[in-house]
Amino acid sequence: MDRHLFYAGDNLVGLELLKQRGLQADFVYIDPPFATGNDFLIGETRANSISGSGTVAYSDRRKGEDYLAMLNQQLRAIREVMSPAGSIYVHIGLAVEHRVRLLLDEVFGAHNFRNSITRIKCNPKNFNRNSYGNIKDTILFYSVSPRTLTWNPQRETLSEDEVERLYPLIDDWGRRYTTTPLHAPGVTRNGKTGQPWRGLDPPEGRHWRYAPEKLDELDALGRIAWSSTGNPRMIKYAEQAKGKLPQDVWEYKDPQNPIYPTQKNADMFERIILTSSNPGDTVLDCFAGSGETLLQAHRLGRRFVGMDSSAAAQTVIASRLRHIDTEWIEAHGEIGLRIFRASSQSSELVGST
Repeated sequence: MDRHLFYAGDNLVGLELLKQRGLQADFVYIDPPFATGNDFLIGETRANSISGSGTVAYSDRRKGEDYLAMLNQQLRAIREVMSPAGSIYVHIGLAVEHRVRLLLDEVFGAHNFRNSITRIKCNPKNFNRNSYGNIKDTILFYSVSPRTLTWNPQRETLSEDEVERLYPLIDDWGRRYTTTPLHAPGVTRNGKTGQPWRGLDPPEGRHWRYAPEKLDELDALGRIAWSSTGNPRMIKYAEQAKGKLPQDVWEYKDPQNPIYPTQKNADMFERIILTSSNPGDTVLDCFAGSGETLLQAHRLGRRFVGMDSSAAAQTVIASRLRHIDTEWIEAHGEIGLRIFRASSQSSELVGST
């Protein structure tokens, strides 16, 4: 895996630098500003405040058409450096979600929309407002292609209640199981799965899931249950369950004591990186913030490319990356770039452009 890369500056400049280098991102996660109209502060004891004391970590003052025009420009630049099998997850607030989705439809194509994921971000709050409490935000998931995207769904472990509900039967050895039909929709006219088995034809309009010899093998292994009326069904044990496929409502609450405003749950990054990238792939976050995406990408064996123009974010990220071999590129006025190599020993100036 190549060295990780961090660009300390405007992400439009950083994305152009990636394009010039011929680097492609296989997975993109961004948590851009939400057009809140606020400045987010960071202080010695608190890093998620929009009021009180502290220095500005980042400004979220752009709103309306100005905000959308800027984000549109950034999304187009991101699209230009994505690989053919790439996916992008855009974490966004509810106030602008609908308009950002239209932007993504335009940039990536509406046919490449995969999901609008609801993320439960916090515990319920007792606000005195004439509206329901807001405990969620949204992650918009798009791909570059509808067919070639990387997709490794992370199955979830069944709870005890789910095991009891889905596997209600218990055999003589105390193992929980359920039974499912041995036939499937569709007629097989010439193949073996359309032939009679044990004197039984598959139901009308259906075929056996397995050829007769495979059904004999399953029956000999005790994997077929026979009803009192002679109806065969497949036995499936709870201990062999692969878990349930993930749905589009997630509960990943924000850290209680974040080190940077808008820091997100580390487990969420593990899930989406494992799902939409492979080991050795390049992970891009050009609104890197706390650097959580970058750290999780490194931990999971991916190369990361991070960017952020906030001095506060750069300080937080530098402290978190000090033990990771990273090429750190800083904007240097209007005369070019300074390139540092960050390691556990030092941040050494190694070149300039």
